[in-house]
This record gives sequence, C-alpha cells and structure tokens, in this order.
Amino acid sequence: MSRRVVVTGIGVITPLGCELSEYWDRVCAGKSGIGPVRRFDCSEFKVRFGGEVRDFDATEHMPIDGKEVRRLDRFCQFALVAAHKAIQQSGVDFSQGDPYRYGVLVGSGIGGLEEIEQQHNVLYDRGPTRVSPLMIPKLIVNAASGNISVRWGLRGPNSAVVTACASATNAIGDAFRLVQNGVADVMVTGGSEAALTPMGLSGFARMNALSTRNEEPERASRPFDRDRDGFVLSEGAGVLILEEYERAKQRGAPILAEIVGYGMSADGTHITAPDPNGRGAAQAMTAAIRDAKLNPQDIDYINAHGTSTPLGDVAETRGIKSVFNSHAQRVAISSNKSQVGHLLGASGAVELITAILALQHQVLPPTINLDHPDEECDLDYVPNEARPAKIQYVLKNSFGFGGHNACLVIKKAA
Repeated sequence: MSRRVVVTGIGVITPLGCELSEYWDRVCAGKSGIGPVRRFDCSEFKVRFGGEVRDFDATEHMPIDGKEVRRLDRFCQFALVAAHKAIQQSGVDFSQGDPYRYGVLVGSGIGGLEEIEQQHNVLYDRGPTRVSPLMIPKLIVNAASGNISVRWGLRGPNSAVVTACASATNAIGDAFRLVQNGVADVMVTGGSEAALTPMGLSGFARMNALSTRNEEPERASRPFDRDRDGFVLSEGAGVLILEEYERAKQRGAPILAEIVGYGMSADGTHITAPDPNGRGAAQAMTAAIRDAKLNPQDIDYINAHGTSTPLGDVAETRGIKSVFNSHAQRVAISSNKSQVGHLLGASGAVELITAILALQHQVLPPTINLDHPDEECDLDYVPNEARPAKIQYVLKNSFGFGGHNACLVIKKAA
C-alpha cells in the first residue's frame, strides 16, 4: 500500500513570532529574531545571546490552565501550543472516528533540559527528598508526543525521535511513512526544543560551536558568509498535521502541501563534524529525491540546513553540488537559521513549515547577513531579500551531531 500524504495544518513557536502570518511576514521582511538572553543571567558567559521565544505564556495560546502548564517542561509547552495551532488550522476532529488511526511523532534533540538543571540544583541545595516527583515525566524526550496523545486522545502510533538536529525531519519522515503505508490516517508530527538554558548555552559555547558576536547578535547567524563563526542557539517548535489525501479531500480540509519523498543516511565519520565533502548529506538528498520519483533538476528550491558553521556550510554546499551537478547553479537555496537561529531538534519542523509557506506564497525566503559569500559557498543562497519565484518542489535538508542526515521533498498543493 502506498497512499498520498498531505499537510493539512501547521503551527509554529519561534523567536520571530508564534502566529503564522506574523512569522511569515517577518521572514519575508528579512527580520532577525536573535537578541540578548533575558530569561537568565548570562553576564559571565562567553556567549550572551540567542533566539528566545519572548514572553511565552501557553495559557494565552490555548485553553490550558496554569497548574497544568507547571507540570510541563518548556519544550513540552511549546509542542502542545504548536500542536493546538496546527489542529485548529487543519479542522481535524479527533473526537470522531477511530482513535487508533490517529498518532503522534514529535522529535526533540535534548528534551527537558531546563527541568534537569532546576532539579539538579534542588538535589544539591535541599537534598534528595525535595526533588520533584514530576521531574522524570517532565524531562523525558517523549513527553511532547505523550502529552499531545493524552490531551487529544490519540491512541495510534506514538513515538519520539532523537537524532540531534535532524530530529524533527526524521520525525516528520517517519510519520509520513506511517500514513503512506496505511498504519495511520492522521499523524501529529514535528519537533520541539527549549535548550536555551544556562547549561545548554554554556555547553555549546564550550564546544566552540556558537557565534560569539555579543555586540551584534542580530547579525551573528550568517550562513554561507565568509565571516560566519558558529551557529546561534535558539528555541521553539513546529508541528504539522499529516493526513491521507483522500480522507483530507473528503472532509474538505485545507491541503497546504504534499509530502512526496523522504531519505536519510549517516556520515559515519565524526560525532560532531560533518563529512567534509558532504557525502552523507548527498546520499540523504538523493534518497529523498528518488523516493519522490523525481530527478534533481525537478527541485526548484532547497531549504538548507545552513547552520552558519565554518565546516557545515561548506560540506552542505559540496553535497548539493555532487547531487545536482550543473543544476546546483540554478536551484535557489536559503537558510532560515539566518533569521531564527538553530532550534536544534525543532529546526527541521519550523524550516519545513517555512518551505510550505514559500510554496503557498511562491516566495523564496532570504538568507540574511550574507554580505560576503564564502568562496567555497558559491551557489544562489537568496541573499538578504526574499524574492518571488515559481516553486513546485522543495527539498528540505537537516543534518545532526552523530552524523544523522534527513531530507524531505514536498510538492505544491494541486
């Protein structure tokens, strides 16, 4: 069995906004969501900025009381709100039909890091009897999928993916397969992350993975630019409703895009550094394009992983060139991380949603801060300004620590 799979709802929580129209307007305007960290004192830190979701209160976005919110880590709150927004847009009624045909698959690279830090302090300041009994169910990576399942009574396939920065893309790809193969009719899927914490920020900084542009944070994330010096740590969530095409069509659901291909691979070379020639990335791209029954020249736009790291951007560029050959000079490419930073395990979902909006509006999102292109990054990265374009097929790339590579191909809704 091979069934068509469409996207009928999307929801985002990002440093650029939590409403789709607001988010998309800011993307197209070339705005940055990066700024000084305000949620904790990082005055002594090497890096003092990131992509925060400012003034977030889950009770302002969905019908949930404060007591319930306090039982959820921040990453799980993001996931629930993004799911609520996606379900609302989709119009899917989970109270109708067979609940065992409705599933959840939401990824996260790290999970409840904030809860781990808080309870660690409680343990050492107040002793083991004062550690919260809610600690474990708050911090586990599958808490997002589990809580979405409980809230909406979804009893079908339920899982969580942890593949570092490829988590959300793997989660969406795996959910796509479940619907495509007839295991589920509807899947709530995506990724969520809230690792912009004292431990998260200091840990990535100690790896020398982060940009140190403390004096101009809005210009710190600069994928493919020769002056890039690392990624920007951010937080947020993206959730999509995947649905079998005939079912969606029958109920008159909004069909936003169609997922047509999924590929994944491993670099098998280093726990953090990418394969320098992008061979693993190229394999995942090729697999996704073949799965979609397309040729590389059919792809109109690549939503890049584009982290703004010295090694990563060159490796991705080399991988694209090896897959697309001469078409690499013609295909448009851009990185949303230039605007929202790196949402780690949530990045693939937010970026895929951006690609869906690009298909809907026929507009290419920009790569901002691309002022001096790296000589080794010599493709069309849509520098600094969004532009109109005819887009039919989009390739979404996500690559994570551990050498995890995941790619999706989506098609404009007919």
